[in-house]
Amino acid sequence: MPLKDILRSPLGFGAAPLGNMFRAIPEAEALATVEAAWTDGIRYFDNAPFYGAGLAEIRMGSALSEKPRADYVISTKVGRLVLDELEDRGDSGFGDNGVFKYGRPKKVVDDYSADATLKSIEGSLERLKTDRIDIVWVHDVAQDFYGDAWLSVFESARLGAFRVLDRMRDEGVIRAWGLGVNRVEPIELLLDLKEPRPDGFLLAGRYTLLDHDRALQRVMPAVADRGLGVVVGGPYSSGVLVGGPNFEYAPASAEILARVARLKNIADRYGISMKAAGLHFALANPAVVGVIPGASRPERIAEDRAAFVESTPPEFWRDLVKANLVNPAAPLPLND
Repeated sequence: MPLKDILRSPLGFGAAPLGNMFRAIPEAEALATVEAAWTDGIRYFDNAPFYGAGLAEIRMGSALSEKPRADYVISTKVGRLVLDELEDRGDSGFGDNGVFKYGRPKKVVDDYSADATLKSIEGSLERLKTDRIDIVWVHDVAQDFYGDAWLSVFESARLGAFRVLDRMRDEGVIRAWGLGVNRVEPIELLLDLKEPRPDGFLLAGRYTLLDHDRALQRVMPAVADRGLGVVVGGPYSSGVLVGGPNFEYAPASAEILARVARLKNIADRYGISMKAAGLHFALANPAVVGVIPGASRPERIAEDRAAFVESTPPEFWRDLVKANLVNPAAPLPLND
């Protein structure tokens, strides 16, 4: 089944913030955020063991435990395995720049082997309080590895996680699998292989208003040609696009802030919200089948829905192209 049909709707929910990303989120607030998403009609929920060392999955499992399982789609990830062993991280936290310093004090290790893949799925099923996972993404096979070192990690995943997930999909245990990454190189490499056969990709931060050139040229056409799909994660670029301080999980540079200011100046002229600009840009590409903004407060869900249905006139997009803020080759929502 095509990834688009599995998702049911293009607007989903990214659970990274539920893992106490950047801040310690009260339990009631986290659960209320998932409930707000459900009430809004969102039925695709993406998660990962890495998000707070299992905290995001635990919270989502609690929030969705009383919902009809047939009524929603859930994805999670493998490759970052949560161990029972406790780890004292001090003030450094873990993840890029310690973004999950407020997560659970469980040790997390990179392991893309077949055994670790099965163990990771087992742990996710328990934390999510469900009997099945619909989509499994192989998490960050090129993250935190410099030069060509990530190629050895990719090869480990090819021989381990990829083969396991390919078999599980073919056997009907899961409905789809692919890579969940924030770099385009592993997607390019996997698309060049005859085997295995992924169903799509979750690409975070690489197809946004602030960064889309390489994905546009190297990934999106190949994905579309193969009849696969891309779920865009991080459409607001770690929040900086919508007024937050961070880009790529770290304080935004002056150059990025200046670019956001230029984008916002044009959006303000047309009365368009920056959230609408970010969501509509991503969804205009025919390879994109879904977008999953993250949220840690209930009111953010209503903002995302309003942005999703907001109108963005063609003149706005043409002005962004004229200002060299959008690649002129990018598909644009000119029929809003």
